[in-house]
Amino acid sequence: MSQQILASVEKSSLKPAEDIQKFEIGDTVDVHTKILEGEKERIQVFSGIVIARSGSGSKEMFTVRRIVAGEGVERKFPLHSPRISKIDVKRSAVVRRAKLYYMRERSGKSARLRERRSEQADAK
Repeated sequence: MSQQILASVEKSSLKPAEDIQKFEIGDTVDVHTKILEGEKERIQVFSGIVIARSGSGSKEMFTVRRIVAGEGVERKFPLHSPRISKIDVKRSAVVRRAKLYYMRERSGKSARLRERRSEQADAK
C-alpha cells in the first residue's frame, strides 16, 4: 500500500517522456541549466561526455565529465530536475561499459571515444 502511494507521488514529479531527450553513456551532451543570480535567471551550458547513469524514477542521475584548463571537471545532474531546461546530444560514441570511470585517468588522444555511425549516414 505505502509503495503505491510513494509511486504515485513520485510519478507527479517526473518530467514527461517527450521533454527528455534520449542519450546514452559515451554521448557528448550540452546540458542547459537554469542559474538564479539574484532576481535574474539565465541559462548556463555544461558540455561534456556522459560517463555514468544511475538510479531510476525521480532519483535518476547522470554524470557529465569535461576538461577545463587541463583539469577534469565532473558534474552530476538529476534527470528530472526543473533546473535542467534541455539536453542536446552533440555526438554519440561506441562504448562497451556501463560506467566510463576509466576516462578519469585518460588525457589527450587516449581520452577519445570512437564515434557511433548512424543509419542515416550509412544510407547516404
